[in-house]
Amino acid sequence: MYPILCKVQYEKLHDVFRTREIWIQLGFSVIINWVIAPFFMLALSWAFLPDKEGLRNGLILVGIARCIAMVLIWTSLARGDGDYCAILVAVNSFLQIVLFAPVALLFIRVIGQDNSISSISYSTVASAVGVFLGIPLGAAILTRLSLIYTIGTKIYNARVIPFLAPWSLIGLLYTIIVLFASQGSQVVHQIVSVVRVAAPLVVYFSVIFSATLLVARKLGFRYGLACTQAFTAASNNFELAIAIAVAAYGPDSDEALATTVGPLIEVPVLLGLVYFVKWFARRYGWED
Repeated sequence: MYPILCKVQYEKLHDVFRTREIWIQLGFSVIINWVIAPFFMLALSWAFLPDKEGLRNGLILVGIARCIAMVLIWTSLARGDGDYCAILVAVNSFLQIVLFAPVALLFIRVIGQDNSISSISYSTVASAVGVFLGIPLGAAILTRLSLIYTIGTKIYNARVIPFLAPWSLIGLLYTIIVLFASQGSQVVHQIVSVVRVAAPLVVYFSVIFSATLLVARKLGFRYGLACTQAFTAASNNFELAIAIAVAAYGPDSDEALATTVGPLIEVPVLLGLVYFVKWFARRYGWED
């Protein structure tokens, strides 16, 4: 997440937030990302996994974790608005630090009535979010502002960003390899559980993306903004979800297995949606 977060123009956020259009876009994004999408995943987890509490909890964690890394890649591939996407990444990063723990407890312990000893706790979730999201975010802000002050924005964008950019994808691939290496036996021996988790994920990604895209188009958003909104809504921060599942329930838990299935489904589905949205824009003359 660190290389991605280093791209966000934190020094210009105070100017960006002065425009009315950005507040409209942010309001739309917050409603989709922090109200509709998490509750939709909550409903899907109960509909598909009413008898599997562990897998259900893992799926709920995935739904709460809003994407702040891969969404920039999907947006770039689909020719969305990269600058606006970076703003959403910054906003969702801060909101996630504040909201993830209380929303997770609301969904799992209050609505889900999970009061077992091994159930998730506020301190565990808050500390995991602080470590796995707070540290990269703080380091990225410090890196960007200090280097821009010392070497200037032009050199920073020309040399530092190109150096850091590949490490995001390398880190993502490394994370996926390590996760599947550690969870490989569980995936093989619990293939039925994997399929049961995969089904609601496919529904979630497809429905949230399509609904957000169509509503944004109906509201008159240009293609770049609508595309960015759709990918932000459909993508999830599975790295954070996995980290919290492992920290709260253990690496061999059903919760960890469910969160590990996330990237296995998200990557091919969202890649397919990249091609779909570009075809859709050409078909209906909606390109910027």
